[in-house]
Amino acid sequence: MNPTPSAPRRPRPPVGGYTANDLDRLPNLPPHTELLDGSLVFVSPQDKFHMRAMRVLETCLLQAAPPELEVIREMTVRLGLRNRPEPDIMVARAEADTGLGQTSYQPADVILAIEVVSPDSEARGRDTKPSKYAAAGIPHFWRVENDNGRPVLYVFELEPATRTYAVTGVHHDVLKTSVPFPVEIDLTAIERRR
Repeated sequence: MNPTPSAPRRPRPPVGGYTANDLDRLPNLPPHTELLDGSLVFVSPQDKFHMRAMRVLETCLLQAAPPELEVIREMTVRLGLRNRPEPDIMVARAEADTGLGQTSYQPADVILAIEVVSPDSEARGRDTKPSKYAAAGIPHFWRVENDNGRPVLYVFELEPATRTYAVTGVHHDVLKTSVPFPVEIDLTAIERRR
């Protein structure tokens, strides 16, 4: 009789929770593990809407970003000792590139953070992560939602006195903006197979 394989062993949290440096040291973490308030957050598999939204946004941003900025997909931002969230896409200063072994960015280097909200990440994508990005001083935040198969993109800008985001636009078919740099994105492309 073959023994039943044991379930994967989850790391045991240290007293006080994990730190930002632990994400680089813990063995066998699932891809795209985040750290929020000292707790590890394991990301569920993406749905097709999420994948297409990321592809369309990344492609358009890569084409529009000036050379002094870099478009980065699925890397973490160190927001202090106990927080290292992973935006779906971010735009950072190219000078912050430390090489191919780099695993995170500092918030001062991030110009734009983007979250594509999934059913399992609504609270994190709408509340937890944006409030942390704003408190860290990231000047621009975009949130993409699936409204019955139709994308809705919310654009936020940092209000520096309160370190909170203010909505500057809600876009359904096309996003056209001049900040943080000029870009036009056909959001209906998320609905179409390419």
